[in-house]
Amino acid sequence: MRPKLPLGYRPSDSEEFMNPLQLEYFRQKLLRWRAELLSESSETLRRLKEETMLEPDLADRASLETDTAIELRTRARGHKLIAKIDAALKRIQHGSYGYCEETDEPIGIRRLEARPIATLSIEAQERHERLERMHRDD
Repeated sequence: MRPKLPLGYRPSDSEEFMNPLQLEYFRQKLLRWRAELLSESSETLRRLKEETMLEPDLADRASLETDTAIELRTRARGHKLIAKIDAALKRIQHGSYGYCEETDEPIGIRRLEARPIATLSIEAQERHERLERMHRDD
């Protein structure tokens, strides 16, 4: 059974890391974010079905096509984000949420607040980014 979050609850560093309240807080945060992304995606599809590409003016048609392409790229990123949210929800179920995949150390409440899908601690993320830059520069 999931704990009921007190009104206005926010995780803090003074609590035991990833206690049941924190896990439920992040689970709900992830579910809200996922629902928002799915709603935006549905709205985009609805709008695209209603819009017509039969604009008689070439400039208007080009503008509409550009807007559509940008919107579709944004939705594609949203779908990738939904997959990451689903993976984070699975980590909550399995008890590994909030811990660095590389070091098994806590990721930290503030980082999870800012990026609830984070899988690496700040130090591990910075290390990965440095390695990527080095390989890119080669």
